[in-house]
Amino acid sequence: MIKLAMVPLLLAIACLFAGLYGVLHNQISYTVSPEYFTQFKFHQFRIENVPFRIGAAMVGWRAAWWMGIVIGGVLIPAGLVIHGNSNYFWCMIRVFAIVAFTTLLVGLTALLISTLVLTHEHVGEITRYGNAIVDDAAFARAGTMHDFSYLGGLVGILTGGIAIYRQRRVIKSRTGTT
Repeated sequence: MIKLAMVPLLLAIACLFAGLYGVLHNQISYTVSPEYFTQFKFHQFRIENVPFRIGAAMVGWRAAWWMGIVIGGVLIPAGLVIHGNSNYFWCMIRVFAIVAFTTLLVGLTALLISTLVLTHEHVGEITRYGNAIVDDAAFARAGTMHDFSYLGGLVGILTGGIAIYRQRRVIKSRTGTT
């Protein structure tokens, strides 16, 4: 019964992890292409009159927090198989960290590959909200990192599920429960 009472708190924590991931992700992608934000994302999210890095963080939070609902909606119920209330809670915190790390790894891998593949010769002229982009290749790289991070969230759900399964086995062997 206590585990079920933890579900709303864990869902809020999953949203916090996802939102903070979005903030970090956007600091990296802003470094890759400030134009991705100044000429595209700030318009899309209606961000005005804030320092650019803060605007990028705001976009990251708004674009990502809700993934915590998706991730938590899958993994929190799956984690109910963990024996013990405290074990369940801390296992889920670790799982959310694993999902965030996996998502970051996928996004950074996409950024690395796009840096090797997306050159100025391979990227056409990009226009967003009527704004011509000066560094089209950097803009495309930041966009690639962004798009693949959503895929990373889905891959993270798989790695989180594996982490739950492994943690359950560890706890069972430690406590002798079935």
